[in-house]
Amino acid sequence: MFTINYEHRVKTRRTFAIISHPDAGKTTVTEKMLFLGKVIHMAGTVKAKGSSKYARSDWMEIEKRRGISVTTSVMQFSYKDCIINLLDTPGHEDFSEDTYRILTAVDFCIMIIDAAKGVEERTRKLIEVTRLKKTPIITFINKLDRYCKNYISLLDEIESDLNIKCIPINWPIGSGTSFYGIYNLKNKKIHTYLKKKKSEQSQNNLSDSIKIFNLFSLKKIYEKNYAEEIYEELQLIENVYDKHNSAEFLKSISTPVFFGTALGNFGIDYMLDYVVKYAPSPSSRKTNLRIVNPKESFVTGFVFKIQANMDLRHRDRIAFLRIVSGIFHKGMKLKNIRTGKIFVLSDAVYFIAGERRIVNSAYPGDVIGIHNHGTINIGDTFTEGENFSFIEIPLFAPEIFKKVLLKNPLKKKQLVKGLIELSEEGTIQVFRKMDSNTIFLGAIGSLQFEVVLDRLRIEYKVDIAYNDVNIAVIRWIKCKSKKKLKDFINKYSQHLAFDFKKNLVYIATNAANLKITSDLNKEHISFSSTINF
Repeated sequence: MFTINYEHRVKTRRTFAIISHPDAGKTTVTEKMLFLGKVIHMAGTVKAKGSSKYARSDWMEIEKRRGISVTTSVMQFSYKDCIINLLDTPGHEDFSEDTYRILTAVDFCIMIIDAAKGVEERTRKLIEVTRLKKTPIITFINKLDRYCKNYISLLDEIESDLNIKCIPINWPIGSGTSFYGIYNLKNKKIHTYLKKKKSEQSQNNLSDSIKIFNLFSLKKIYEKNYAEEIYEELQLIENVYDKHNSAEFLKSISTPVFFGTALGNFGIDYMLDYVVKYAPSPSSRKTNLRIVNPKESFVTGFVFKIQANMDLRHRDRIAFLRIVSGIFHKGMKLKNIRTGKIFVLSDAVYFIAGERRIVNSAYPGDVIGIHNHGTINIGDTFTEGENFSFIEIPLFAPEIFKKVLLKNPLKKKQLVKGLIELSEEGTIQVFRKMDSNTIFLGAIGSLQFEVVLDRLRIEYKVDIAYNDVNIAVIRWIKCKSKKKLKDFINKYSQHLAFDFKKNLVYIATNAANLKITSDLNKEHISFSSTINF
């Protein structure tokens, strides 16, 4: 039986991902949150031209060079009376599969929207995934200190494109060079925006709020005509939009909307205040046998990501484990249900981007890192002994393929080792043709190939090049009859390969070829576009 203290710790955990289209300001928002959580002492470290500063959450070499996020960072910090577990996901669409898996490990999401561009394609795809899981969404409309779309039109666009009702919690006054601040629709206060020099933007942009909502008070601050315009707009907003409903937010029917500018360090604290008060604490999770409640006494968790070589000095691989129930303690023994192996977790770590701290204890909602020596897979369930598995995370069929050319044949052993370890992260997939042992890679987006090339060179001292390969699509093969499977292999061996887990894969040069083959063999052979890790 757990104490009230344990229940309080679970209740005050918040685990979420930040999602957005590239360049909407996701990494900057993350930086400001870390600043407000007193994890870093200087905000505004996103890489700029001619600057040696980088986003705290971007620790890989390619991220620093290109100024983009291509992997997932896990950061824990405290804010007011809550412990925040923030998962900063890759913004680039080529890494969407990594982001999809991250969404299985969070309890809600914060969606960042560029006020000038509105709802963009990457955001639509990510929200489709969250809507399937009914994940609660908080919206932050960013970059109000620049040119913006009409705010009402912007909310209409969110509602129509993403099929979710917008509930503004605050409302902006002005935009661009005339951005004056935001009006809190609940407490009737205007919070004024203080324009700062770049050298001062690391400081929190908090000003004295002004209790308001009468025309006389507005005229004291603004010119008469502009004050009347603001007053009419705020009255309209209060009458047009529904009031905040916590139950609708938790059911993903509505999204609370906040406005601000992350670069100007304004508006993030109001959103974090909402997260502390209304966002969901760790939730129950489904397994193949039952639902696990976070208040249960036995420790359970699942692996949703593996990252190789976070520390180049130690050439390590880290498995990210989301704690679902129980109190994890340093040195605890947990069972990997897939392998049956017992792990003594004496060196589990927390993350602050690329930095680590040894875990003494962890609670539901927390994400800890486990050192992996090739025995842990994405989707693995860890428990104190009960034999069930959290619903596995799928691996999607890649859409682009490249043949690997090794520049130095003497480095083949290092190449295979590097590709296997990188493929375990789920970013790329490695295949070996059955009839020739030719290695080719599959990915969702082309930028992944550049990352692999970079990381093989930097982390494994292996130089490779790519050639195009005549592959349009792959499908995983399943067959209950060993004889039928053997017959299929004998007939189609030149079209078959194995993935990095030795699962059989059919290679098609075009969609028509795949359809003909699947139709001819559909009685005994299934062709799947996904497979569980």
